[in-house]
Amino acid sequence: MTVLDTRALNRATLARQLLLDRADLPVLDAVTHLGGLQAQEPQAPFTGLWSRLRAFEPASLDELLTTRKVVRTHLMRRTVHLVAADDALAWRARHDAMLRQRVLGTYRRELAGVDLDHLAAAGREVLAEGEPRTMGELARAIADRWPEPGPRALGEMLIAALIPAVQLPPRGLWRTKAGARYVPMADWLGREVEPLPSDDGSTGNAYPARKSGDADSAGKALARRYLAAYGPAATADLRGWSGLAGLPGAVAAIRDELVSFRDERGRELLDLPGSPRPGPDTPAPVRFLPAFDNAVLGYADRGRIIDDAHRGLSVAGERLVLVDGRVSATWTDEAGTVTVHPLRRLSRADRAAVTEEGQRLSAFLSDSAEEKLLVTDDC
Repeated sequence: MTVLDTRALNRATLARQLLLDRADLPVLDAVTHLGGLQAQEPQAPFTGLWSRLRAFEPASLDELLTTRKVVRTHLMRRTVHLVAADDALAWRARHDAMLRQRVLGTYRRELAGVDLDHLAAAGREVLAEGEPRTMGELARAIADRWPEPGPRALGEMLIAALIPAVQLPPRGLWRTKAGARYVPMADWLGREVEPLPSDDGSTGNAYPARKSGDADSAGKALARRYLAAYGPAATADLRGWSGLAGLPGAVAAIRDELVSFRDERGRELLDLPGSPRPGPDTPAPVRFLPAFDNAVLGYADRGRIIDDAHRGLSVAGERLVLVDGRVSATWTDEAGTVTVHPLRRLSRADRAAVTEEGQRLSAFLSDSAEEKLLVTDDC
């Protein structure tokens, strides 16, 4: 079996993530290909798409949000993602059990004794009034029935787990600051969340954490889509991206469609045949990534793109700079000035490339003809 070293995996990731060459894709096609962009920082997807697409215009993403072709919703790993509306409807029910379990993992004590089905019904009744609500407003509207948990636990459970909901614009629009207000996903999109088949062939949104691979059509679709944007990858990486523990059966069910490799640690990696796997010597340009970018977070083993010593940066909200395909610096933006903080000594050529790309980013973020960049001498 072919062994792919870290550099080969790095180049495959960059190619799949549209970071090796900027793509000439419509924004909706890019969001769909990537399986969504992590978006708990509302402006992050704009930088993520700017780094991936040629001639990206923020107005094009704004239009997709306001015309309801993409949505902001809690999905993979219980984090807010910007995803295509079709994917949100198709994937949401497959994530139900995971979302519920993750909220309970945080608020198990507060929610002890709460009948979650009754809680969900009460929350839907409030949202059926047609007025968008913040998490806090929704929780306070039913707090008289469940006073002990407190509004934070109630709101998180309702919006992040029990009720498929979306954040409404202007939240997430370019250079717009707005609080998160929610409505049910089905109301906003005019279509119901797709139910998932049960083992007896019936359909319903109550979906257990694990299903047989043959029955798990949504799990199989997720596995294929993940490999298209992140492969070659191990099943643990798929779990790391999605947060779903019950996908090995789905992967096994499509195994005959896939090709296999091994990494240098001996892990089996799976991939779609014919997918891009550039050679390890393929040049990789400097790229600026927003906080929590899935190019880094989309794996259980992130060693293909970030050193273990810096892994904590990927979950701390740091914005990262790729040099030769690897995380080599962080960056900040203040008053139109992009400041780069190297994590290692940069060569003269690397420093020049970082400066050039950073100046372009500064112009994009500030809409200014004056490109402002500072590269510190931290290392």
